[in-house]
Amino acid sequence: MRVTKAKLKELIATKLHRAGLNTEHAGMVADVLAYSDGRGLHSHGAMRVEYYAERINKGGTTCNPNFTFSKTGPCTGVYDGDNGAGHVVAIKAMEEAIAMARENGAAIIGMRRLGHSGDLSYYVRMAANADLIGISLCQSDPMVVPYGGTERYYGTNPIGFAMPGQGDDSIVFDMGTTVGVWGRILHARSKNTSIPEGWAVDAEGRETTDPHKVNAMLPIAGVKGYGLGMVIDILSGILVGVPFGKHVSSMYHDLSAGRELGQLHIVIDPSRFRPLEAFKDDISATIREINSMPPAPGFDEVLVPGQSSSRRARAYEKEGIEIVDDIYNYLVSDVIHNNNYDNKDSFAK
Repeated sequence: MRVTKAKLKELIATKLHRAGLNTEHAGMVADVLAYSDGRGLHSHGAMRVEYYAERINKGGTTCNPNFTFSKTGPCTGVYDGDNGAGHVVAIKAMEEAIAMARENGAAIIGMRRLGHSGDLSYYVRMAANADLIGISLCQSDPMVVPYGGTERYYGTNPIGFAMPGQGDDSIVFDMGTTVGVWGRILHARSKNTSIPEGWAVDAEGRETTDPHKVNAMLPIAGVKGYGLGMVIDILSGILVGVPFGKHVSSMYHDLSAGRELGQLHIVIDPSRFRPLEAFKDDISATIREINSMPPAPGFDEVLVPGQSSSRRARAYEKEGIEIVDDIYNYLVSDVIHNNNYDNKDSFAK
């Protein structure tokens, strides 16, 4: 099923509002999810709506939260999300970070007590669109075995960066610290397709390509990915005073309780280091030089991070966004949720 981005956003917002989220917040969450689907990252798009709707409906997301922002220094602050929708908290905290960086050259905003915030590239792009450098990192529930370990301890713990160039140029890099992404395993489950080798292990610790048998995920590059995931958990968990490591709440364990998650935005004003236009010129030059490089065998061209998703976004604007039929049918139905997620394991189907 193909739908326009505007129509998809409308369907998502309507469903989340019917679940209990206020109109403003439902629209903000829908914008992030439609953005993800509109760039081909379906694992962070409409397929998440039923889970969010069930958590909202059961009280695990504060529908009318009391947000508070405490400025703790010229370039630092803490944003308390009152367990509201994570996408909304991350947007509002990035707005504070952008304002602070414009005033003082840099900003580090810690977020505490928020729900799952989805695609980090949305928030760092906000900074890049304001001619600033954006960095965001967050913890997630334990799904990953430490290097050499046998039990889950850290989450997929993603990190994102965005740097502005001239015109529409930008470099946007967003990654998890696991070989695969849990949302893409969910997407593979929804389409009954296999996952690549080296992404995950089953209950016995053996590698598996069956998304339905996944019991834990593997860190990227062995000890290096394990160390990076640890640092992200420290900066977005321990630093901001929320549960860390194996103590981070499960996405599915109790949908009536708030997630209490942590996240960190870092924003830098490049004009405090050199003239802004010169910085943007060099970002654009980097893109042009890499794009003009002869590709290696098996590749058509050499891209910078963010280019392929931007191309998909332009294609989807013309052709519509492809949504799995079951997900579309749920969005247009009168069903708020089917009670599919509560009190399930982190690797719930």
